[in-house]
Amino acid sequence: MKMNPFAFGTTKWADVERTEHAGDTGMAYWRTQFYGEKPNEIRVRMVEYTPGYVADHWCQKGHVLFCLEGELETTLEDGRRFVLTPGMSYQVGDNAEPHRSSTKTGAKLFIVD
Repeated sequence: MKMNPFAFGTTKWADVERTEHAGDTGMAYWRTQFYGEKPNEIRVRMVEYTPGYVADHWCQKGHVLFCLEGELETTLEDGRRFVLTPGMSYQVGDNAEPHRSSTKTGAKLFIVD
């Protein structure tokens, strides 16, 4: 990720439009902001997964993901599994290790990619 210059700003996440994204089961609710200009635009999201959410795809995008609430299970394509609880994060680069997220209890995440 290259962070080209962009102006200082603050975000009141409750005021950012919420979009819905269905999983194989459950829903993901995203509040998304973009910073900088393409091709180095940075996407920053506050994401909430409902209990029982399972992603509908294997993701190859790199992220820095921080768990704020709940519990998130991330499975890598090679079968390894990682559980994040509040205060934990994971980092993965673009096209490094395909991953898929799920949660039994629900989760709230802060994600930069």
